[in-house]
Amino acid sequence: MREPLPSILSQDDQFRRARLPSLYSDFTTQRNSNPDGFAANTTAWISLLSKAANAGLLGGSRDGPDTLSLETGQELLQRLQTKEWGRPLAIATVIDEAVSQRQMTPYSDFLKARNSFEKRNWTVRPWWLLSWGLRKLGAIDRSTTAEKLPLGRFVLIHNIEEAGNKILNYFEDGSNLVDRIYPMSKFKTEIAKALSLGHDLTESDGKVMLTYLARDRSAIVYDDQTVKIQARGESSSTLSDEDRTISSLKSLISSLNEQIVQLNAKILSLSENAQKFVVGNNRVSALASLRSKKLNETVLSQRSVTLHQLEDVYSKIGQAADQVAIVRVMEASTGVLQKLHAQAGGVDHVEDLAERLRDEMSKVDETNTAMEAANSGISLIDEDAVEEELQIMESQAKADREEEDVRATEAQLAGIDDLPKVPKNKSSPASGVQIASSRPSSEVEDSLGAASIHALERLSLDATKPPAPKVKGNYVDSNEGFAINLAGS
Repeated sequence: MREPLPSILSQDDQFRRARLPSLYSDFTTQRNSNPDGFAANTTAWISLLSKAANAGLLGGSRDGPDTLSLETGQELLQRLQTKEWGRPLAIATVIDEAVSQRQMTPYSDFLKARNSFEKRNWTVRPWWLLSWGLRKLGAIDRSTTAEKLPLGRFVLIHNIEEAGNKILNYFEDGSNLVDRIYPMSKFKTEIAKALSLGHDLTESDGKVMLTYLARDRSAIVYDDQTVKIQARGESSSTLSDEDRTISSLKSLISSLNEQIVQLNAKILSLSENAQKFVVGNNRVSALASLRSKKLNETVLSQRSVTLHQLEDVYSKIGQAADQVAIVRVMEASTGVLQKLHAQAGGVDHVEDLAERLRDEMSKVDETNTAMEAANSGISLIDEDAVEEELQIMESQAKADREEEDVRATEAQLAGIDDLPKVPKNKSSPASGVQIASSRPSSEVEDSLGAASIHALERLSLDATKPPAPKVKGNYVDSNEGFAINLAGS
């Protein structure tokens, strides 16, 4: 049965049992032969060390586990050791890569740096400076030799950045001056609450966090006794006497509150002891307990009066600080208004400008009126030319209609000429109608002429509809022939 993995390895999902042989081996040789594998292993170890330190699993100093830094050495290797794979062989290489990638930095270098560590172009690594020179001389081949893990402390950059963000979010509500000033001990307690540690920061982590917040984030100003959280837009780099006085007042009030709690508990205990001595008929001890009780009650009364006075002073300081802030805002607002008023030029300038604006606008209206009057008698259209063109178009349309009427009449007349002629003194074989010969031929011609005129009159009335063959008056049109009854009455 395989042993369970140490709890420290369970902090990172990349430390699966299948990968442990590679992670615990000396993968320094893969730097050139297998760059991807080398990068994967170093990334996994850096992530594990950061998470394990944040969980307090890598040890620390006497005052508790460090979460923002780690200390290398044999103790660290022992914490990472497993029965199956032993100690990791490439931790020195991992630390070297973490520093090169700026994910870790030596503790002393971090505290001594004047500028933000993110702006530094390079990092001095004291313990391998000699080995670097030897590698340059060819005495050491870095790609095939794992360096020995030296003893040292390193700041975990990811951990400190994450913790810094949590702390600033925790303190962002403090807008009043007195609310942004803390005694050092109280500030460290509040930091522990912000990070949900359950204990105060260790001394080493406290120094790292104070340096980071002051130098890299410009969020605080501090000394050994006082911490002041900077307001937005505030850029002071030192504490004032007022800041230190407020911090001392806060520290004294906190101390008196603790004393009052202790005095109350002591008075209660003395009262219970006196009661017990009375029950046990121990009069001397009962009197001693009561005397101590009265003495502590006197001290409690004095402390309570002092605390009330200090709290009243603290409240007045807070009000005064608010008034100062309001006055500063009023001064700044007054300056802004003065500049804007100067840019406007004053009331007289504005009135003169408004008068000149009205004059110029009236001139524009007068110019528009004059231009409209000048253009009222001018027409852009030649009406005579339009009338002449219209007459030409009407004459043309009339001529076109007359020509169409003439063509229609000619077509109808051509249709009449095509009708079959009536034979003289003969019977129509088709209809059997006989033509009377009792009337002279001149009468027949007159009758035909009258019929033709009548037909032309009808054709002129409806030029578009030639008459259909039908019986009309004294003549009949049929497919068999044409006959006219000339019989007289």
